Amino acid sequence: MESPDNRYPSSPDASPKQSSPRKSPTRESMEKNTFIRFLVSNAEAGSVIGKGGSTISDFQSQSGARIQLSRNHEFFPGTSDRIIMVSGTIGETLKAMDLILAKLLTEFYMEDGDADEPRSKLRLIVPNSSCGGILGKGGATIKSFVEESQAGIKISPQDNNYLGLSDRLVTVAGTLDEQMRAIELILTKLGEDHHYAQSYGAPFPYAAAAYNSMNFGPNGAGGKFQNNKEERSTSVTIGVADEHIGFVVGRGGRYLMEINQVSGARIKISDRGDFISGTEDRKVTIMGSQRAVRIAEAMISEKIAASSER
Repeated sequence: MESPDNRYPSSPDASPKQSSPRKSPTRESMEKNTFIRFLVSNAEAGSVIGKGGSTISDFQSQSGARIQLSRNHEFFPGTSDRIIMVSGTIGETLKAMDLILAKLLTEFYMEDGDADEPRSKLRLIVPNSSCGGILGKGGATIKSFVEESQAGIKISPQDNNYLGLSDRLVTVAGTLDEQMRAIELILTKLGEDHHYAQSYGAPFPYAAAAYNSMNFGPNGAGGKFQNNKEERSTSVTIGVADEHIGFVVGRGGRYLMEINQVSGARIKISDRGDFISGTEDRKVTIMGSQRAVRIAEAMISEKIAASSER
């Protein structure tokens, strides 16, 4: 397999299947900071991480890019797939993507005795506001990307079933070379969109969408058609072990603020030493609509579970 250092910056010697000469990206464009997010199965995520984090550490050292993954229970809404985010300069990001995709192709798509170069589908996560630039006027830009890369590129319709989800999936299908050329073209185009740069954040920014889908079912109907009972105010008090309160609150109250913003609920935590009778659990009172209370309670439970795993 061709090494990433030979492939990027790329030379005009493109695959003979390409219909137009391949332009070498300028040094200036390759040094722009960017990021890319895409979906992987749990098994593929494990492969990228490697034993004791050895593979991901090696890929970061080789490429200079930063590689982050959503946690093993954090899936893209409506799927059971985790998210990998690669960030750095465009050159570093492309090197890291080449390393990751080559490994996944070898381990999950290459069959013994198969002489043909393996093909796969990669699903990129792109903000809805940035998809217009990839499409171009009348689809001209995406058509030129397909012709130049020889990869199949398809943009999914926006999914309105999950409240708070403003991203779409861009599927890139082909061999490794075809996918990498398409990714290079897409990333370069996204680099021209200042809205894309502003959308940089955590690998898993879907708390609202995930909790809405969890509480209202996979089709999201409950999120759209709420009855009066859902909007009635209610109050629930749960017990949280004193040693876990810090995880619920977060540094400087950051996580507690996030729960408030995502769920819409108000949360009150009892003072130190004020425990639920017969326990050493602090009182956490959640107030708001039934929907808001359920979302907040689920977020608190998840945070406690994550802290317990540590």
